[in-house]
Amino acid sequence: MANSEVHRRQLIEKAMAKNMADSGDTAVRLWKQLASQLISIIGEGGFHALYARSLFLVSKEFPLLASGEVRRPANLQFTDLKAGLERQGAADAGKASGALLVTFTDVLASLIGDTLTTDILISAWGGNASDRDIAGKEFPNE
Repeated sequence: MANSEVHRRQLIEKAMAKNMADSGDTAVRLWKQLASQLISIIGEGGFHALYARSLFLVSKEFPLLASGEVRRPANLQFTDLKAGLERQGAADAGKASGALLVTFTDVLASLIGDTLTTDILISAWGGNASDRDIAGKEFPNE
């Protein structure tokens, strides 16, 4: 696993760990923050396409994520995700939510690159200088 991929996963784990008492609310908050950043770059259609693809890929392992309409107004787009997560135990909901975020960011990174994906995560969820320093070390010879 590449260093940048490990770093992206650490950012996801760190963001999810901030408030795991209610995994449904935490997941929705993280998705809304990420969507806000990405929609300004790739538009709602682009975001929805990536989100739908990620749901499809993850729903094979986590069927609770299989249902729902991903093309909704921004204020409703994660309603089905939250409902699906709330029907599960905290451990299963956390695994499913984490898998969806990892899959989404992996797909995104395959399209726009690791550094930009990591920068978007840091921008969406907050981060510190050390997060940006690690993200910027992907191509040390360029």
